[in-house]
Amino acid sequence: MRRALAYGVAASLLSFSAEAASCPQEQARYQDRDKAYELAFLPEASDAQTAEHRFTLSVLGTSLKLDGYVMGASPDERPSSMLFFNCPEGDVTGADLQACTIWQGVIYGESGGTLSLLPAAGQPAAGALLLPALGPAIRQSTLFGEGKAQLAPWDVLTFSGCAS
Repeated sequence: MRRALAYGVAASLLSFSAEAASCPQEQARYQDRDKAYELAFLPEASDAQTAEHRFTLSVLGTSLKLDGYVMGASPDERPSSMLFFNCPEGDVTGADLQACTIWQGVIYGESGGTLSLLPAAGQPAAGALLLPALGPAIRQSTLFGEGKAQLAPWDVLTFSGCAS
């Protein structure tokens, strides 16, 4: 029974990996284990010239949406990622940005069983993403609570499709 389950899980991961490999990272979509959140990369260019990727994180079943950026780094550094919620428009101060920052860290991508940095634009999409401590950050943020998000996502999101 366990072996059959293991083969089923492996086959499903290979299916996701094959589908992800045919999708560029900037068009990939991911969901958490509970299907409560969707992370969608956006193919359009970002306003921030140093942004390598732009993405949104939506709380499914609600109108709540966070804006995210992956900022490029030198070859010796890991790119920094940030998620924002309800940031003010126009000129903002560092304090304003700090107040609306929900999560900050590195997004790791899994491909072929290997965990590495998120693929660059134009590269095949990762089969899964790891956003370390995303769930606890959301649980402790202004996004979480009565009338808002009721469930925090897992830190691992799996490939769910490709935007066309």
